[in-house]
Amino acid sequence: MSQKKVEQYKKEKANRKQTLKKEKAQSLAVRTAGVLICAALIGWIGYSGYAKWESTRPAKSTEIVLDALSDYSSSLSAEE
Repeated sequence: MSQKKVEQYKKEKANRKQTLKKEKAQSLAVRTAGVLICAALIGWIGYSGYAKWESTRPAKSTEIVLDALSDYSSSLSAEE
């Protein structure tokens, strides 16, 4: 080995722990970002699908007939 290669090996060996620590941190950051992006994508697809499904369902409406209540109310006011 040449002297240049020996010096380079010594520098790499001295910084090996720091280099491995940085690589692990970068790997963790990439994995975390990937998981967050996938979770956001799945949530967006789910929300969009649910909104589309809800829009195709018929609207729920309830009709209230107030004839009996108005008759009762008018009979009470007529008695007074």
